[in-house]
Amino acid sequence: MNTTDRTPADLLRSALAADPARPLVTFYDDATGERVELSVATFANWVAKTANYLQGDLAAEPGDRLVLLLPAHWQTAVWLLACSSVGVVADVGGDPGAADLVVSGPDTLEEARACTGERVALALRPLGGRFPQAPQGFADYAVEVPSQGDRFAPYAPVSPQDPALAVDGRELTGAEVVAAALADAAERGLAEGSRLLSGLPYDTWAGLSAGLFAPLAAGGSVVLCRNVDRLAADGLAQREESERVTHRAV
Repeated sequence: MNTTDRTPADLLRSALAADPARPLVTFYDDATGERVELSVATFANWVAKTANYLQGDLAAEPGDRLVLLLPAHWQTAVWLLACSSVGVVADVGGDPGAADLVVSGPDTLEEARACTGERVALALRPLGGRFPQAPQGFADYAVEVPSQGDRFAPYAPVSPQDPALAVDGRELTGAEVVAAALADAAERGLAEGSRLLSGLPYDTWAGLSAGLFAPLAAGGSVVLCRNVDRLAADGLAQREESERVTHRAV
């Protein structure tokens, strides 16, 4: 990171400037056999497209609250950074009825219907595939986002002192997210080039930090594993070797 990095979106911009080709998020789903690797550049492109969709088509503004009803997944990581880019509060697992917008996976659609604002659904299929038929009352993320612009500029500056993330009863400003991520990275011994394998869910700060923010802040990368409990112990060891994992949070 740079000393000027004060929001999660700043961390991503610094990573992009430093080495756009290096891996940032390698995602496994051990229930489906899916593996996806996103370089910093590819991840940042998804973030830009999602931020453009959020700001443009969904008319989200700084200070709006977006509830994320999504598991630990590479697309969830994209949404977290897109929210930071726009200045929207990413409320992980929050109350859709109290939100301005909701983003839901396929298993939480009924819960998400409590939101009276814009609703977006993710199929969470391999390679970011779309729903065979979009759920009624929801926009299909995989249909709406690919055509969005590859560069993003916020309509209004995003203040690092404004609320940015809510998770597990804790609300953090953008600056606090960066500070906490840096502290966690130091505690874990993460440095530039570190690869952290995380099997933690995204419903706590510990999971979000290990699964995205701490590796990003340290100049490292994350091997994000969903349903890792379905992987045999020797399979996990083989993955750590093949992915050149240096640190582990399972």
